[in-house]
Amino acid sequence: MSVPSVTGVVPRAARDNVSFLGADRDYWRLMLRGALLLMFTLGIYRFWLVTDMRRFQWSNTEVGGDSLEYTGTAFEILIGFLIAIALLVPIYSGFFFAALDLGPLGRIAGVLSFVLLAFLGQFAVYRARRYRLTRTVYRGIRFRQTGSAWRYAVCAMFWWVMIIVTLGLAFPVAQARLERFKMNNTYYGDLAGEFHGEARTLFWRGAPLWLLVVGPMIAGIAYGALRIDWGAAIAAATQDGDDVFARIEGASPGFGAGVVIAILGCIWAILAAMAVYPAFQALVLRWWLAGLRFGPVTTVSRVRTGQIYGIYMRLLGYSVLFSISAGIAGSLATGIYALLAPIMPPLLGEILVTAGLLVSYVVAALAYSTIYQVIVKLGFWRVGANSLELSGTAALDRVKAVGHPSSSIGEGLANALGVGGW
Repeated sequence: MSVPSVTGVVPRAARDNVSFLGADRDYWRLMLRGALLLMFTLGIYRFWLVTDMRRFQWSNTEVGGDSLEYTGTAFEILIGFLIAIALLVPIYSGFFFAALDLGPLGRIAGVLSFVLLAFLGQFAVYRARRYRLTRTVYRGIRFRQTGSAWRYAVCAMFWWVMIIVTLGLAFPVAQARLERFKMNNTYYGDLAGEFHGEARTLFWRGAPLWLLVVGPMIAGIAYGALRIDWGAAIAAATQDGDDVFARIEGASPGFGAGVVIAILGCIWAILAAMAVYPAFQALVLRWWLAGLRFGPVTTVSRVRTGQIYGIYMRLLGYSVLFSISAGIAGSLATGIYALLAPIMPPLLGEILVTAGLLVSYVVAALAYSTIYQVIVKLGFWRVGANSLELSGTAALDRVKAVGHPSSSIGEGLANALGVGGW
């Protein structure tokens, strides 16, 4: 008996898995050594550290049995950073002197600087992605990126404004449009990339989370606003006197209750956002990975929400453990200082206290950063890679090498502005 085949379904045996083979202990060793060198080099070592981090992540990621390769160097990033600083210094200086002006320009200098730096940040994100792609090699062929970074920055700024205005409802459309812009300009050799993630899919899957977080906040603010007699409250606020809130409460008896209800709605939104944020990240990561395409190469992602919650629980555990250890060490240091303080000169005591506080701050900042990088950043990379299944990878055997390494100025600008991503 002949049975018609089912079209559109790729058998599991025909799919290639993506695997991450890096061991946590090796990454811990790399990050702890990097944290020490960062402290003793006053942060200059970070260009070498980020290069080592990328080499570790890329080289331990296998696609169909072949690993990726990161070919960027720390010296490239350092040169790009220095060029970016040279470009940013005149901008910062201009806004500083504009802020000294007592006229209209001085009053709007802060807003203008925020908008311009946000715009440059989005520009840097796109250019930094181009740099990282052209330093990513698979089977001897590099990735590359085309497209205008200026156009991307304009689109990104528009969509972030829409996200803020709509309280997050525009996020799915914004993500779909921006990811499509990036992937439509991404290539592996001569093989063009695409993004097939749909905004409506992300919207409907994320709608319950949005309602859980934002719904009670909107209801609380609306209910609180309706309880207030705004005419009487404004009239009482404009009267002379010191106790403004007492006058407003007397003129509008529902003012206090309305404010409390609105505040409770905002507190609920913050706590709920913290509770569901890992679920939201799992949803977005699964949607994004499943939407990636390179010609006939398609992806399937099996990221589970429990995996993301597990990452954040590990982060919480390691952070609490370090905090307890740091508290014990700080108590011992304080006790030793209390014993020695009566017999040491006052100036020496002040120097030791200041140095101790400074060292404690630097150590704590580096420690929490290291924990976050190992637990969260590497954890996301591992979960995302191990969840991927690829089909149609036979097309990768016919790819031809195209393109050349791009400038590192975008990566340096992203470092200078403190923005970036994978």
